[in-house]
Amino acid sequence: MSDLLIRPSGTSGKIIDITPDNAKGPKSPDWNYVGFAVHRLEAGEIVHEATGDREVILVIVEGKASLAADGQDFGVCGERMDVFEFIKPTCLYVPNDNEWKAVAETNCTIAVCSAPGKGGHPVRLIGPDDIGSERRGKGANTRHIHPIAMEEFDVADSLLVTEVFTPQGNWSSYPPHRHDEDDFPHMTYLEETYYHRLNPRQGFGFQRVFTDDESLDETIAVSDGDVVLVPKGHHPCGAPYGYDMYYLNVMAGPLRKWRFENHPDHEWIALRDA
Repeated sequence: MSDLLIRPSGTSGKIIDITPDNAKGPKSPDWNYVGFAVHRLEAGEIVHEATGDREVILVIVEGKASLAADGQDFGVCGERMDVFEFIKPTCLYVPNDNEWKAVAETNCTIAVCSAPGKGGHPVRLIGPDDIGSERRGKGANTRHIHPIAMEEFDVADSLLVTEVFTPQGNWSSYPPHRHDEDDFPHMTYLEETYYHRLNPRQGFGFQRVFTDDESLDETIAVSDGDVVLVPKGHHPCGAPYGYDMYYLNVMAGPLRKWRFENHPDHEWIALRDA
């Protein structure tokens, strides 16, 4: 199995727990920024965590939960009961040196996106009305985006978070692109995680992670609930016929801006579809 593929540890509780320490490996030795966790909770279960020196964005992937942080009670949050209902999520930003609490009102899935915090932003609920909707690409490259917390939304110190729905048979994060050099404004260095979901759940998808010189070149088959680490290089995804693909992206690096470069061999696709 690829070192870049992280599979759930079970079906309930904290089933994914990626940190800058445990993400380091032969293919990702310089991983320093992105953390990502997934909690699968049954109704009535409670999660209570401190942020430490990291900021977090809680994403209610599906189900309903009562959220609280920094002494504020945000009540019952979440509108979609299944991620593939294509309803915008409800999220909560919590800065570093704080605590948050989630109480599952129904069975629910909560993702915890994290990155280094600088104390520059307050606790904030990010509701469906705060999140845009965008269709990107053409033909079999069409996908649908919910930009939860990209750079235009000044809600975080480091985190960039978005979710993408890719219809069956389509490609996504395509043409292949990379953001692995700290060379703003040409490119920004951003680590990235992909949390994959498939519909129906028994499906599979593909993600390739590769550098221009092919010193890193991994083609990974992903199942429902898997996470792929992207420490560098290009990282396109493919959804086979019959299976819709969802993924939640978390990015972070030295600068909270998303600047990327398409692979030169495939740049013509972006120019054609512009």
